[in-house]
Amino acid sequence: MKTLGIVGGIGPESTIEYYRFILDGYRQRVTDGRAPHIIIDSIDVNRAIAMLNANDLAGVAAYLGEAVERLGRAGADVALMAANTPHIVFDDVQRRSPIPLISIVQAACDHAKHLGLKRLALVGTGFTMRARFYPDVFARAELELVTPSDTEKVYIHDKYINELLQNQFLPETRDAMLAVIGRMRRDDRIEGVILAGTELPLLLRGMDSAGLPFLDTTMIHVERAVTELLA
Repeated sequence: MKTLGIVGGIGPESTIEYYRFILDGYRQRVTDGRAPHIIIDSIDVNRAIAMLNANDLAGVAAYLGEAVERLGRAGADVALMAANTPHIVFDDVQRRSPIPLISIVQAACDHAKHLGLKRLALVGTGFTMRARFYPDVFARAELELVTPSDTEKVYIHDKYINELLQNQFLPETRDAMLAVIGRMRRDDRIEGVILAGTELPLLLRGMDSAGLPFLDTTMIHVERAVTELLA
């Protein structure tokens, strides 16, 4: 049996979801009572955010790379980073990693293509919405991503950092997020929404409306991880 390594703590609540959903997904496929081998290295989200705010991408890559190396030394055969934003340095971390990494971005892209979606909203932290790591992967699959307006980006990022990462999921924030998505559906003709922040499903899971699917990157990533464990 393979051992899965998880770089967690970025943030803590979504890491808990990863652990629970991986166990559930594994047990749905393996019905003899076994459970997967999982190792979690929980790092400091505040340290990572401080480096991102300073645009110290080399520091972020080194910090995450050290976590992946610890997982490899602990016996992990394959690993993932349980968050979207750290994938801004995914290629650098993968290059220094002793084990393969499962990309949340590639998994989300493959899922969107499977659903036949061509034009999607990208919603996440400001780091994710401003960066190229999502659009570049999706463009290779001939899929188009649209981000919120600059004002909406500022609002979403503030709520993400100061509420969602602090385990606060408020109804008024949910309503405001849905209003942004509704505007993008009208103005930008989006066919779906990439919840490109693993705390966003905790706020918006089950809120997608008819004809506008929300792609839950946590669950998509978990499904890919379970498949890798059983490969």
